[in-house]
Amino acid sequence: MPYTYVANLVHCVFSTKNRANLIAHPDSLCRYMTGIARNKNIALLAAGGTANHLHLLVGLPASITLARAMQDLKGNCSRMLNEMGRRFAWQEGHGAFSVSSSQKDKVAEYIAKQETHHRRWTFEQEFVALLEKRTQR
Repeated sequence: MPYTYVANLVHCVFSTKNRANLIAHPDSLCRYMTGIARNKNIALLAAGGTANHLHLLVGLPASITLARAMQDLKGNCSRMLNEMGRRFAWQEGHGAFSVSSSQKDKVAEYIAKQETHHRRWTFEQEFVALLEKRTQR
């Protein structure tokens, strides 16, 4: 085979520092992140979040590690928000969960409904549930 094919879908979750409500407009920040992803050759398939965290569904190319992708996405957003005069920081680290191609649409829908979802659950409750779900498989 003279070429490489990679289907590396990852559901990434990360919070603001101390889970503070620092994201005034999650949709706008997600749109900004879409531009960063495009410039870094990362397929951003879905993005959504609330005032204190974001979810991304990314398709990573073979040439970019997950750690590098997260550093690029989070770092560029932090820089932009701080340059706009906001004191902004992400927590260190992130959650990253592999997604099969057959579950891509389901995960994208879940990410799109973050605002509704968080009327019932806190970020902490949601993250623990994601961890428990992944370890039961």
